[in-house]
Amino acid sequence: MTIDVATGIARILKQENVPWVSTFPVSKVNNSFGREGLKLLMMRDDRYAVSVADAYSRINNGNKIGVCTFSGGINAAGAQVAYSGIAQAYEDGSPVLCIVDAVAAGTTQNTRFDQEASLKGVSKWYGYIDKPERVPEFMRRAYTMLRTGRPGPVVLAIPNAAATYDETADLYVSPKGWKSLPDPADVKIAADALSAAKNPVLFVGEGVLYANATDELREFAEKANLPVVTTLKAKGAFPENHPLSVGTRGDHVVKYLTDADLIFAIGASISPGRFGHGIPDAVSKKIIQCNIDEFDVNRVYETTHAIIGDAKDTLQSLLAELGDNSSNRADVTDAVQAEKESATKVYREAMASDKTPINPYRVYSELMKTLDRNNSFVTHESGNTRDQLSTSYETLIPRGFLGWGNVSSLGFSFPVVTAAKLAHPDRQCVAVIGDAALSYMLGNFEVLTRLELGLTIVHINNGGFSGYGPGFWGEGHDPFTFDVLGPEAINMTAAIENIGWQTERVTDPSEVAPALERAFAANKSNKPAYIEIIASQYPIYGNWAG
Repeated sequence: MTIDVATGIARILKQENVPWVSTFPVSKVNNSFGREGLKLLMMRDDRYAVSVADAYSRINNGNKIGVCTFSGGINAAGAQVAYSGIAQAYEDGSPVLCIVDAVAAGTTQNTRFDQEASLKGVSKWYGYIDKPERVPEFMRRAYTMLRTGRPGPVVLAIPNAAATYDETADLYVSPKGWKSLPDPADVKIAADALSAAKNPVLFVGEGVLYANATDELREFAEKANLPVVTTLKAKGAFPENHPLSVGTRGDHVVKYLTDADLIFAIGASISPGRFGHGIPDAVSKKIIQCNIDEFDVNRVYETTHAIIGDAKDTLQSLLAELGDNSSNRADVTDAVQAEKESATKVYREAMASDKTPINPYRVYSELMKTLDRNNSFVTHESGNTRDQLSTSYETLIPRGFLGWGNVSSLGFSFPVVTAAKLAHPDRQCVAVIGDAALSYMLGNFEVLTRLELGLTIVHINNGGFSGYGPGFWGEGHDPFTFDVLGPEAINMTAAIENIGWQTERVTDPSEVAPALERAFAANKSNKPAYIEIIASQYPIYGNWAG
């Protein structure tokens, strides 16, 4: 049977059980997708078309892959806007499938913007479907890349969506993902080093989540008697109410990383940026790195020993190597809890504050009390909400919180919380945002009204515009570019109400919890909710090590 390229891709996506494709028109495959019954989720810009698919992949740990389309080719405006979304997915290692129009054969080199060169730089693989009959081959390769090795975005470029081929000539068979098993000799060396260490710390990255290895992680930490530190992206991979949980950031985390003689990393790249830990005095420590990607070994710091392989299989092998031998170190749980209790006192005091404007930590406290943290989802925004929530919000389940921030653009929390609600319709889903992010996402608020997605945006409105101006840190780090209008002049609550949302403006600390409850009640009726908290400027949060 002869079909066109776009129809062939649509049928393969349906075979892969893709529930929807996020998009911003005009993409030349979209109409065929719609005719084939593939649901199109229209965002209001190309970057968010990528980002909601990216977030869907992250929230599902790559077990379900987000797919997006956007325009490109001779008129590459869509690809240019989408670039920042793909770059973020590439930096963070998110397996998202991006389908873009491409310059047709015979018309290349006529534009200054080189789409292929641009997108190749931010993708795990860029595939140009130069012949229509190669659609099944390229789709197999795409899904193999998405499911195997270090996650990352794959871009499929379509020069002629209307070109036809014989669908029966090469029937598509969905490829599995392939895993690398750890070398048993490497496992033994790592286990022996762990047994010999006096003050080891288990340093957990997002690779544990992508390997679906949180049960093995917990068993390993308990058996080896290890204090556990997680990266921002792995927050929640280990339950933060567990006696061995040190946390994600703060003075207590810094102390454990500083005092450690062995950093035992699982699924973590150990590549410190602005929003991650370095290794204090790394030259005097042993670093054991269990990772799927050799690129991260001996990166920044000397790796004493490495295990290359899937995190789940590595943890299972380590557990087998430890056997019935329990740790010969004294139980560390009391020490972990004492250190944590001391270092987090300042945040607990802020959580109980009755002052006005409202202390942001009071909002986070009420959020933890009001949400069912065993059946909910929270994400932050770039800036103070990231720094404060990653310090204080106690996450109990894997992917009950999504942390991000390597090279992330403002506004990413909106597609994240949207994807979370699409992935988990039964969960309460919340994004906590600041002033600067709202302007990035405001144009997309109509999407949730149209889709009737019941989620909540909590806006910590402190009038500080991320501290760029005076008020946060004395004179501010950008005193000439902070002068935006604050909550006295602009009523965002009134504006967003007219987009069809449930809205509230809260000025009294005692009203935070009731406002959250009303928002969640509206969410149950599939209505999105926005709560504007008139908050104080309170730039206090946990440190990063290194």
